[in-house]
Parts: sequence; C-alpha cells; structure tokens
Amino acid sequence: MSEVLVTGGAGFLGSHLAHHIEENYDKNVISVDDLSGGFESNISDKVEFIKGSVTDQKFIEKLFREFDIDIVYHLAAYAAEGLSHFIRRFNYRNNLIGSANLINESVKNDVDCFVFTSSIAVYGEAQVPMSVDQVPQPEDPYGIAKYAVEMDLEQAHDMFGLDYVVFRPHNVYGEYQNIGDKYRNVVGIFMNQILKGEPMTIFGDGTQKRAFTYVDDVVSPIAQAPWTDGSRNRVFNVGADTPHSVNRLAAKVAEAMGVPDHPVEHLEARNEVEVAYSDHSGLREVFGEQEETPLDVGLQKMADWVREVGARSTPPFEGVEIEKNLPPSWADHIGID
Repeated sequence: MSEVLVTGGAGFLGSHLAHHIEENYDKNVISVDDLSGGFESNISDKVEFIKGSVTDQKFIEKLFREFDIDIVYHLAAYAAEGLSHFIRRFNYRNNLIGSANLINESVKNDVDCFVFTSSIAVYGEAQVPMSVDQVPQPEDPYGIAKYAVEMDLEQAHDMFGLDYVVFRPHNVYGEYQNIGDKYRNVVGIFMNQILKGEPMTIFGDGTQKRAFTYVDDVVSPIAQAPWTDGSRNRVFNVGADTPHSVNRLAAKVAEAMGVPDHPVEHLEARNEVEVAYSDHSGLREVFGEQEETPLDVGLQKMADWVREVGARSTPPFEGVEIEKNLPPSWADHIGID
C-alpha cells in the first residue's frame, strides 16, 4: 500500500490532519517533523513518526527511497509572520528551500498529488474579503515565501505534470496549538498569558480584524483534496467567514478561560495588515458547504484543553538576523537590549 506523507505532522494543524487521514482514509500515514515547534505527544499512535527536517535534502531523499509516497501534504513551516521581517534567511530556508526539497523529490518519484498549506499572508493589504482572483501582494517575507512556493508548484505542474492543491488557511486555533510560542497564534498566546497570571498583550489599539478559524473546520477539505473532483491545480481560501477584532477576541478568550475581567495591556503597534479575512466561494463550489464553528464554541473547546495541559514555555528565538525596529516586547524575550 502506498503511503501518505504529512510534513509538520507533530505540529498543530499537521497533527490534526494526520489523525483525520488515518481515521477516515485507507492510507498509511507517515508523519515528519523536526519538533522545533511541535510535540511528539500530538501524534496518533497509528501514525508512523519520523523525526527530521524538510530543510535536510539528504533526509528527504532517503525518505522517498524508503517509502512509496503517493500523496504529500506539506504543512511544515515556521509561521511567525510578523517575526519573518527579522529572520529573513531563516524564513526562506525553512519555508521556501524546504518546500523545494519536497517538490524535487515529488517530481522524481511521480507523486500523485502535492497538497500545500499556504496562507492569506500572500494577499498583503488587499481588499476584503480576500479572493483567489486577486493578484497577491505579500507584505512580509513569510507571505513572500508562501507565494513563491505556490508559483513553483504551478511551474512544476506545467513542466513535469505534478498535480497540486493549494490552501490558504487563516488564523486557525484549537487543541494541540503551541501556546508557549511568543511570536504567533494569538489565541494560544492569550490563553498562556492567562494561565501565567499575565495580562493579555495586544499590539496597537486592538481594532485589527481577523476571521479566527477553529481547526476542525479546515482539516476536512484539506484531507479530501487529492480525491475531490475539480480540486487539482487550484488555489482555495479556507477558514471562517466572520471577522472579529483582536479586542473582541481577547474578551471572548477571557470568558472561555473563566476570567472575564482579565487585564489587557496594549503594546506599541507593529507593522501588520489591519483587516484580513477571505472569500470562500471557490471552496464551497468544489467541496460543498462548510461548517463554521462559532467563536465561543471553538474557544471553549480549546480552553478546556489548555487548562488540562497547563501553561507552556518555549525557548526564546535566538536566530534574529535584524534587530532594527524589532518590537520591544519581542526584544525582551530574545534578550536584546
């Protein structure tokens, strides 16, 4: 039997996806992760786990020699969008070069379909709702890397016949998220701060708007993609339709955690897109109507899990390449004066 490869399979979205495929499809699932941001405890016992990095070309080549990989789901990435301005080399090595290693081996080994999780970061400050018909104008190195991989997949299809499906998820939250990460995943950051008795920190005035998406709502279409008519060689937005301000999110997180009056601290604004949410008509056209978990419901599910696992801490990021204009709160975490 051929195998399905899930990269980033110990991470938040990757672990949910690997478990979903193992439960619902007659496929052997190979999960690959370097554990830099994921946890081996996230992985289902029925999924074969191999520790390694997509940036290691020799490791990827060996992986494809040892397994008959038919489908690739590529979720491994360092997804700290705001931090990417200050870690350009690290960002492109992990998010672009690592992807190129996988695409190369997929072409060489006649992979049937390559499913890639991109990001709405490719749009930049686009008109909302962001549509796949718009020409992407990414405004940070993370979005640039994601869009470059999208374009590379299109060229790999034209040149070599490698079928692909691209998903642009946004602001996904839920169980298994790394709540100890200080630079990404605002829901997890808020919940971790509450557990530690710290104020929830918001960059700027908190009027920024995002459509926060519960993880179960994106896993199913991503998993289905290789076997869904009309999905191949297309790009889809996937996620919630309803935008909320970060201020409203903070209030809802505090309620879910049982501390509705928990304090909020506003930090200096950072360089970020103010309003970002997507049009999902293309997804509905191909995959059918999609369920949207109400924000209150999804946050409560995540909060219940967070209280079980407790507060988490991760080592500070030590590879900052540019210190100029780094937000002061991040500089404190990294130990920069």
